[in-house]
Amino acid sequence: MSRFKLPNTYVIIAAIIILSAVMTWFVPGGQYVKADDGSLTYEAVNSVPQTWQVFTAIYHGFVKQAGIIIFILVVGGAFWLLNATGAVEAGIKRFIVRIGNRDILVLVALTILFSLAGAVFGMSEETIPFVGIVVPLAISMGYDAFMGMLVVYVASNVGFSSAFLNPFTVGIAQGMADLPLFSGMGYRLFCWALLTLLLVVFVVIYARTLRQAQGPKPFGEPAEPPFGEPAEPPALRQAQGPEVEPLTRRQTWILIVLLLTVVALIVGVTCFEWYMPEITGLFLAMGIICAIIAGFDSDRTVKELMTGAKDILSAALVVGFASGIIVILQDGKVVDSVLHAMQEGLEGGGKLGSLSAMYGIQSVINFIIPSATAKAAITIPIMAPFADMTGVSRQAMVLAFQFGDGFTNMITPTSGVLVAALAMARIPYSKWVRWIWKMVLALLVIGLLLLLPTALFQIAGF
Repeated sequence: MSRFKLPNTYVIIAAIIILSAVMTWFVPGGQYVKADDGSLTYEAVNSVPQTWQVFTAIYHGFVKQAGIIIFILVVGGAFWLLNATGAVEAGIKRFIVRIGNRDILVLVALTILFSLAGAVFGMSEETIPFVGIVVPLAISMGYDAFMGMLVVYVASNVGFSSAFLNPFTVGIAQGMADLPLFSGMGYRLFCWALLTLLLVVFVVIYARTLRQAQGPKPFGEPAEPPFGEPAEPPALRQAQGPEVEPLTRRQTWILIVLLLTVVALIVGVTCFEWYMPEITGLFLAMGIICAIIAGFDSDRTVKELMTGAKDILSAALVVGFASGIIVILQDGKVVDSVLHAMQEGLEGGGKLGSLSAMYGIQSVINFIIPSATAKAAITIPIMAPFADMTGVSRQAMVLAFQFGDGFTNMITPTSGVLVAALAMARIPYSKWVRWIWKMVLALLVIGLLLLLPTALFQIAGF
């Protein structure tokens, strides 16, 4: 009996587009009309059944989100160019070596470092090679493979979930919600700091638990032998041995450029109201400057940019395809009917009920569509007006999207990054789920608690 395989993301989106077209034949049409006092009144109108428009909707979807698609392609190419210099990887390896063999300090520093990487530039796939380095490192210090996954993969996901500068989640979602890019950074920074602090505390407690036990003690479970312990960890020798050379002058300057880019980004969006054109230009300039410092010639620079754009092309195309869904619903005059049904279903729940529902929907969808850009393209155009009607701020809606997208990434079997990271750590998926599920549940609850203040209090940027 063959195992069930989840369809490709594009197949899922195509099915939703067709389903949306079918809805226009059966769902009564409706629209919200704004009165002179600014209040919205729902009234019934004739729906416009959609047929062959399922094909033209994709074109209109690409036109509608052209700015975001360009943003994804250029920023993706710029970061690929940065990674091609090898400076970031060399910097992290050198950082590990400089800390030495002070166990707890190493673990805490790595946790903060990878969480920050997830929060600033959305480190995700890039964690996979570092799992292969840090897992043997953790084992050599007397811990287990889970500890290596914890300080690399889990830490980057915590940062990814509470990101304050990640262009691939915060930037895209805020752009689709018509919000200033990276606005509301103060509260997001607080969320990141709190979640990272809690993770650091757990790392320290888990480390001490492993030290005291005969074998590793998985989160919430009895002790059992470590998984994935290699006989000779070559990655560890590479990280600790003499083969790891000091940073070159070029690599040092590239890391300085990266730091200055982050500073410029913060200053630009907070003081000068930068939006997608300026931020796209900033990242492109960063990539080109780093290429020049690395000694790349013009052909190599263009080749790496194109390779990076090609690598992230799927995410950019998903945005255009998924935008066809909202085009079909809007042209069919049923999108407001869907919003009205959602509003009536949550009537009486108030802001808290609506915000909790958004959070729950994003968390569930993440099991089916792990791509953050695809989820943003599908859900944000619906959630944004729904947030307006229920009195929830669009910033809070975006934060609910972030939490819902990020936390369940650590457990969903459809995540290619998770599967690859587990393979590098030699941890079976079933044992990983048994070890991590309580932590994921705890993070989901904490995420909900962090969302509540956005509905109950006046928070700057929200």
